[in-house]
Amino acid sequence: MTKNKLHILAATKNSGKIKELKEFLADLPLQLRSLNEFSNIIDVEETGETFTENAVLKAKSYALQTGLWSLADDSGLEVAALNGAPGVFSARYAGENSTDEEKITKLLEELNKIRDKKRKARFVCAMAVSDDKGEIKFLAEGICDGTIALTSSGTQGFGYDPIFIPQDFEQTFGELSDEIKMKISHRAQAIKKIIRFLGGFIAPQLDLNTFRL
Repeated sequence: MTKNKLHILAATKNSGKIKELKEFLADLPLQLRSLNEFSNIIDVEETGETFTENAVLKAKSYALQTGLWSLADDSGLEVAALNGAPGVFSARYAGENSTDEEKITKLLEELNKIRDKKRKARFVCAMAVSDDKGEIKFLAEGICDGTIALTSSGTQGFGYDPIFIPQDFEQTFGELSDEIKMKISHRAQAIKKIIRFLGGFIAPQLDLNTFRL
């Protein structure tokens, strides 16, 4: 396996996530594939009650459908004043196929309706790695604490990035550079653990301490 690159599936069709994963995993000797490369893929219904359960469902199913090792994630925003919403429903908070702008608008409207003006929130990312037989080999979780901005700001990133201000910063994820986000984001925290697992598995000779994360 060390002579030939391991082909591993990024179990998503989200172009933003694919871009981030390619950047994160660029230094590993593997070939990252995408669901967009495969026809007749049956979308996995995310019926889990947690991010981890959904990540496991996707990793297993897409591995079995493609015959590839699969890296799946489920991530979302949890707002304390909204009792953890949108949570696992982050991607469809404003309805199926809703735009990022529509989801952001709904969240800000819901937050403005309640008396609790505290805007504490956190991004959560759960990742699962499955082998080509659908067996889960590794799980990881990353969390980034912060607050919800009063208005949307910035054009970087995707999803709720333009309204999320990470802890110890004054700018939103929509304004911060990719370099900073690749160090502090919820996905970065999870992928650090994934890199150590994959690195030790496919390239044990690599010095993982030299990685940029």
